[in-house]
Amino acid sequence: MIKRIVQMEFEPQYVAVFQQFFEERKMLIKEFEGCQFLELWQDLNAPTIFFTHSIWDSEHHLNQYRFSDFFKDTWTQTKAMFARKAQAWSVQIIE
Repeated sequence: MIKRIVQMEFEPQYVAVFQQFFEERKMLIKEFEGCQFLELWQDLNAPTIFFTHSIWDSEHHLNQYRFSDFFKDTWTQTKAMFARKAQAWSVQIIE
């Protein structure tokens, strides 16, 4: 199982735009094979900072999503709103 956390900081004028964009795409992302969980977190102390938290059943399925045309389109539109470069972590759960 793979957990993925992506930290993104947005320009203040794009915060509401990003939240709407995420809501519109969330169900489509969750339909990708292997996506078991997806949610969006907003930092209460820095409201321009968001985190996506997702759980994938395998690195293979996560990579299928990350290299899909859907992801490329989503990422291109999202990063146009960034205040700075995003950070991402992928960790494997060892049972």
